[in-house]
Amino acid sequence: MRVLVAGGAGFIGSHLVDRLLRRTDLDDLTVVDNFWTGRRANLHHIADPRVRIIESDVERLADLGQFDEIYHLASPASPPWYMAEPIRTIRANVLGALRLLDALRPGGLFGFTSTSEVYGDPHVTPQPESYRGSVDCTGPRSSYDESKRCVEAMLFEARRVNRVRIKVVRLFNVFGPRTRPDDGRAVSNFITQGLRKQPITIYGDGLQTRSWGYVDDIVDGLARFFWLQPSEYPGPLNMGNDREISVIDVARYVQRSFPDSAIVHLPPAPQDPTNRRPDLTLAYRTLPGWSCAVPYEVGVDRAIAWFRANEHSFIADADGYLPPAPVLGSA
Repeated sequence: MRVLVAGGAGFIGSHLVDRLLRRTDLDDLTVVDNFWTGRRANLHHIADPRVRIIESDVERLADLGQFDEIYHLASPASPPWYMAEPIRTIRANVLGALRLLDALRPGGLFGFTSTSEVYGDPHVTPQPESYRGSVDCTGPRSSYDESKRCVEAMLFEARRVNRVRIKVVRLFNVFGPRTRPDDGRAVSNFITQGLRKQPITIYGDGLQTRSWGYVDDIVDGLARFFWLQPSEYPGPLNMGNDREISVIDVARYVQRSFPDSAIVHLPPAPQDPTNRRPDLTLAYRTLPGWSCAVPYEVGVDRAIAWFRANEHSFIADADGYLPPAPVLGSA
């Protein structure tokens, strides 16, 4: 069994790599990452001889032969990062998917982590997979939203026309260990600001809501959907926590660990979605026994502990570069 993970040094990708290495049927695991937003430190603990790490843009990946399973996670997911380089983001998603499809053996499986951002600023809550969304295809978030939607369309057409086996997951807000300190999203932003005794910054009034899924729960769901449970359901499948919490409440909870950091409000971010909550009816039917079991508060406490323990490595971390100041910190 030959498996490739594109974006395997990223926050979620590196956790998925760890789960793949539990498999006894795995002979070869190729991790591809250009370390744009992925971190080498996320893979430093791996000493498994089945793993090889290749530094490359996924869309420019050399011919490595064909793979039985391919998982495409090679894209920045944080607004300040994808807004800084929108064309590069589109290339990673769309051209990356095209390149990876060429590397999939006949009958192989192509897994894709799409996003709840395909729903845009939703007029329906919770959002079911059948909801077509309210997305601005020319707005400041479109490089990410639309390239994810394009890859979904491409994969479902490849399935319809060429019988390619696919599994598409729409991830909602994920947080936890191995997030970049300069990631730019709410939970990591607030923790990093607290550690540095800086103000905890909220864009707008903070009443915008998100559904925060702890990374262990999300990766457990990915493993179940992609290979553990015998289902050929192609998706799209919502995956996340259906407990909806406002950004201001997240900031207040994090502040309890950093009382020296005051909460301050900045001007609202453009087109920041007002709400985000998955309808998980289909997920619970497709993945019996799965749920987001880690309470949000426990997950935040674990994330704070991890950031504290790894603060020294962030100072020395030369991977990538710092993006512009976050403009959509609540995503």
